[in-house]
This record gives sequence, C-alpha cells and structure tokens, in this order.
Amino acid sequence: KVMSFFDMYTHNMCRVSVCVPRVVLGDAMANAAEIGRLYKEACREGAAVVLFPELCICGYALDDLLQQDAILDECLEALRILKKVTIDCRGLLIVGSPLRITGRLYNCGIVMAGGETLGVIPKSYPPNFREFYEGRYFISAAAAPPETFWLDNDRKIPFGNHLIFKCIDNPTFCFGVEICQDVWVPIPPSTYQALAGATILLNLSASNITIGKSSFRHELVAATSARLLAAYAYSSAGQGESTNDLAWDGQALIFEAGDLIAESGRFVDESTNTYADIDLDRLVQDRTRDATW
Repeated sequence: KVMSFFDMYTHNMCRVSVCVPRVVLGDAMANAAEIGRLYKEACREGAAVVLFPELCICGYALDDLLQQDAILDECLEALRILKKVTIDCRGLLIVGSPLRITGRLYNCGIVMAGGETLGVIPKSYPPNFREFYEGRYFISAAAAPPETFWLDNDRKIPFGNHLIFKCIDNPTFCFGVEICQDVWVPIPPSTYQALAGATILLNLSASNITIGKSSFRHELVAATSARLLAAYAYSSAGQGESTNDLAWDGQALIFEAGDLIAESGRFVDESTNTYADIDLDRLVQDRTRDATW
C-alpha cells in the first residue's frame, strides 16, 4: 500500500491515545461499553495505541469485592466483548483487569488487537502501605510460577512483566507495559523493556490524588522518559471510582524523551481521550547517538 506524504505514519510518527473512562464500580459490562466507545473514537482519530487505566474493567476501588467470583467472571466476559471490538479497528487496546490464573489473582494489563489477545502483563509491585492494600488481593509478577500463561479460548497467551511487543513491519514501533507502582520503584520493569528495544512505554495506573502528587507525577514520568530515551504514556483513574477513602483526578500524561507532549484536564466529570504523536525516529536516533545509553 502506497502511503500519502501527508500521513504521519509515512514519517514514522505514532499516535498514542490515553483514555480515562468514567467507570461504574463493579459493572464490567457498562465499563466495557464505555471503553469500547473511547477505543473506537481513538481509532477513528488514527491512534495506533490506546491505553486505559489500571483495573478499569471493574474499577479499582472495589477492595475485597475484587476476589468475588461474580466480579471476576464478568470481567472475563467484558474482555471477550472488547476483544471482538478490536476486530474492525486498527489500534492496539491496552486495558486493566484482575485475572485469576492457576488459582492466584493478578492485577493485569491485557494487550489486544485484531480480535486477539496478544499478551498479559501482571503488576510487579502491588503496593501495601499507607492508603494501599493491594497485597491483600493480588500477588506480584515475581511470584508467578515459571512458564505461567493465560488460557484464552484454548490459546496460551504470553504472560509476564518481561513482555515487549514489536511491529513486524516497523521494528522501531515497539512497546512495553507496566502498572502504576511499577514506575515508582528504584528499577522499574520499563528500564528492562527499554533496554530490550521498547521505544514506547505504557503505564496503566489508578493513581489516587494527594496534595502535590500531580507535580510529582510530572517529574517522575519526565525523568523516566528522559533517562530511557523513550515515549512514556501514563493513565490515572477518574470519575466513578469510590471516594470513600481516596480521591481521583483522572490525569493522563504523555512524555517523549523528557518533553511533555500532551496531558488531560483533571477532575473532569466525563470520560477523556488525550492524544500525542510520537516521533519514533527521534527516539531511535537519540539512543544511537548516546553511546552511554
């Protein structure tokens, strides 16, 4: 296929969308409908990558309900619906959901495209301090037995925090996925993903808001994208999450090699969709020229 000179993909640009849906806590079917709507909208706008927040299929602030069979079963059905949605769209869909695999519960990012599930990334560092209680519900990626996989319609889906996804036709379009707290630790999974070739790093986060946290997010994501010479897209949970114990601002950030390219509004009542066009050639050239990278 001959591409137009005016098509950004001709110049090795990649449009990334970070969506923050207004969730309905515990209603995976309603959330799947809203996620599907935002995903289709992003694909119409030419996005190749469409990122959603952590546990957006069911909502983050469910506490012990995350372990209920009814919730987990409905999440699986919602994922099946969303997988079908990707059949007629060109963009990659990355959504967050709890998954029970061999009897153990993981906080996961699921990558879908073309009606298929491409991979499942479990959270490496579920926090269990201050306002966070994820250690009560989830186990970490490191605790998964070797050769763990997710069985999806009798297909063994790759599983692990080591996964990176590379486009066959364009190896510079290569991305890795991590989840919320993973980027706040001394050596995040994204470090290894970048060293393995990922030019785009995606973070499914819930990320409740506290005083000063928005500024710290900017600094953290800016420093990570600058240090790794990569694009970094960061999501946050927004409206619809429980405010019984936490507050949510729904901030979406997209950085490229330390530069802020796009960000969403905060405390927005409705769902948001934030776009940025990533210059993949710039990232590859920066890495090539920096002999210490």
